[in-house]
Amino acid sequence: MRIRVLYIVLTLLLVVGCGSRPTTTERDKATTERHYAPGTRPLERRIDIGAITSEEEYRHALEHYWDGFDFTIGERVAEYDTLELIYAMADYVTIIPPQGADTLLRNLMHRAEASRPVLDMFATVAEVVLHDPNSPLRNDEYYIPILEVLVTTPLYDEYDRIAPTYDLDIARKNRIGTTATDFVYTLANGRQGRLHAIDARYTIVMFSNPGCPMCREIRSQIEASPLINELRERGDMAIITLYPDEDVDAWREYLAELPATWINAYDKGMTLTKERLYNLNAIPSLYLLDKHKRIIIKDGSNVAAIENAIAIMEAQ
Repeated sequence: MRIRVLYIVLTLLLVVGCGSRPTTTERDKATTERHYAPGTRPLERRIDIGAITSEEEYRHALEHYWDGFDFTIGERVAEYDTLELIYAMADYVTIIPPQGADTLLRNLMHRAEASRPVLDMFATVAEVVLHDPNSPLRNDEYYIPILEVLVTTPLYDEYDRIAPTYDLDIARKNRIGTTATDFVYTLANGRQGRLHAIDARYTIVMFSNPGCPMCREIRSQIEASPLINELRERGDMAIITLYPDEDVDAWREYLAELPATWINAYDKGMTLTKERLYNLNAIPSLYLLDKHKRIIIKDGSNVAAIENAIAIMEAQ
């Protein structure tokens, strides 16, 4: 269960100048307007997706999800609690369908272009949810439309566009449905091979590092998967672990922990990193490829998602 932060909202009374008598409109405003201390303002309304019963209601909810946020607030955007906005963005990207993500996220960022402070806020929130290496929701396909707005917005100058331009270049590589970029891998005995030369119906590519606890956890999940093991035993599944960094001695010491039936290799010369062939900001990183080396899952960290994708393909 998510632990929510308790927000304390400070309400300030409007002060009327000495000698003046407040009008009815002013009195009404004094009783309704709320002023917030920085970082304490919550979203006014959150749509309950669970209460929706029809496709039309669902579509309407997606289009109006952010109506409770004041996009005209300008510099006072600092009143909104950043953590609350991160939670809201996380919920949003969880419920939007992949086929509608480009339009919905692009429209959201265009609304944020109402002012530079608001755009900066949403750029930060989107980066945390969709790009941070530690986010379980990181997703280049959803992050691309956001970056495309940031690199073209008139609110940013050439300097402001450097970081999103770099991130966009990386995000556009190895997209789902495209052929994975080929690379040369090197085994412990010095022999080399190529990704595209691996002959298997499915290939799991796992970028990993020695001493990475999450790498060990994912490796254990793959080893324990009945579906993956069945496919591997039939010769329909190949699993390659690739070490992309420079401490090859540490990698050699780590080899004893890796299954001998897998292809355990390293990137000699760190070509993938130097030529930026893959986004390796997050380790571990899982890719699921079909027999033509087309990408089914990109930069994942969930073995169950790989199993589900394979099960769907096997059922077709």
